[in-house]
Amino acid sequence: MKKFHLFGIAVLLLICLFSCKKEIEFSSGKATLHFSNDTILFDTIFTTVGSITHHLKVFNRNDFNLRTNISIGGDHAKFYAINVDGIAGDEAKNVEIPANDSIFIFIEVRIDPNGTNSPLITNAVINFNTGGKIQDVNLVAYGQDAYFHTANTFGEIVNGDDTLRFWYHELDCNAIWNNDKPHVIYGYIIVDPGCLLTINEGTQVYLHKNSGILVGNPFSSSTGGTIKVNGTLGNEIVFQGDRLDDSYNDSPGQWDRIWLMPGSIDNEFNYAIIKEGTIGIHADTVGNGNPTAIINNTIIENMSAIGLLGQGADLQVNNTIVSSCGQYSVVCNIGGNYNFTHCTFANYWDLGTRNTPSILLNNYYEDTDDNLQIRDLNNAHFTNCIIDGSLSTEIEFQENSSGTFNYTFDHCLIKIDPNTNTNTANFINIIKNEKAEFEDKSQRDFHLKALSPCIDVGKFTFILDDIEGNIRSNPDLGAYEFIN
Repeated sequence: MKKFHLFGIAVLLLICLFSCKKEIEFSSGKATLHFSNDTILFDTIFTTVGSITHHLKVFNRNDFNLRTNISIGGDHAKFYAINVDGIAGDEAKNVEIPANDSIFIFIEVRIDPNGTNSPLITNAVINFNTGGKIQDVNLVAYGQDAYFHTANTFGEIVNGDDTLRFWYHELDCNAIWNNDKPHVIYGYIIVDPGCLLTINEGTQVYLHKNSGILVGNPFSSSTGGTIKVNGTLGNEIVFQGDRLDDSYNDSPGQWDRIWLMPGSIDNEFNYAIIKEGTIGIHADTVGNGNPTAIINNTIIENMSAIGLLGQGADLQVNNTIVSSCGQYSVVCNIGGNYNFTHCTFANYWDLGTRNTPSILLNNYYEDTDDNLQIRDLNNAHFTNCIIDGSLSTEIEFQENSSGTFNYTFDHCLIKIDPNTNTNTANFINIIKNEKAEFEDKSQRDFHLKALSPCIDVGKFTFILDDIEGNIRSNPDLGAYEFIN
């Protein structure tokens, strides 16, 4: 009996050793997680179905076990759900991840892509709270049917021993965008040298944060590339941010710019509305006699930095309004050729302090060795224009006398330093420092009131109609002809 008793105890101990697991202890302190992606993008397949599922892998690369709380937050959280360990919802608490292990999270988005009440872009985040350390992963999905332009190739930037990849969307060489569906740009699109992007009337173009259009390829040994924006009166082409919810309405700085890169020529903008970006149109140097761009009947407004930036460019701008920019309305920088006819430049920026004038003219720059490099301003001609704004002086001249600095204000209303000598050939029949008398500058309504000094004082030019198609029988200044 005694031997049997001892044997039985031994058996019970062995059973306990091999069948009973030691309980794993999980840390509740701060810890860092790692993720397979920092952004989950539900891409173009979403335009044809109401729901789609992606997954995220979450890594615990620590040498200890941990618990984390997972939840969905953000403006459009209601459209998303997560599934952790077979349980779906908008949160999961005390999720256990063993040391040097990982888990999968499945994310589902449900939106009717053809629903008129759905936002164009839905943005949310998956929040991770691990012992008080907060991390998140972005969720982006398209809520309406559209053409989506996302990265499909890359260029390389060599920086010392590092090589960085710049991802972008390379368009077909002669792409044509029509107005049957909106176009959404996520990142940058590039119009290659020798290629043309044509955007036809009525097309809506939406750009995500830090997105833009590059006309010309900085990674190519060739220069060139052209964009034709063919809007018409009543069917304008609109470039704006992709956040359409009310909190982003009329909010500047939502996207980057339209950049006409060095060597890009013969670009055209007709009846375009460009708003809510950082820089509206950035026109760079040309190396021949072709114009960089001709801009007609266009509105550029609510830019966080600059409305129209020319750098050694050749620009012809007619019947155009540039307003409400955080820095300058127009910059004619490092020389070039510029002709502005019947334009309204009215900078009543009200979203902060603006210390820079509406118009900047310049004919030099400082290189990396602090040496001055002259770039001739061959011509900056303003005809029948209004230059106005909230500052006491809305024109700045940055002239280096070693180079050419030609400018003319011909039949214009200008707001300028009263000490500036305007009795020179640079100023012809100007109205100096008088109020333009706009209908409602706070609402960016730059039609002229009946008492405006800008009425019937312009000179006859080749611009026979105003931006709204009204005939200029006795030309007024600016883009709008006064109609009784």
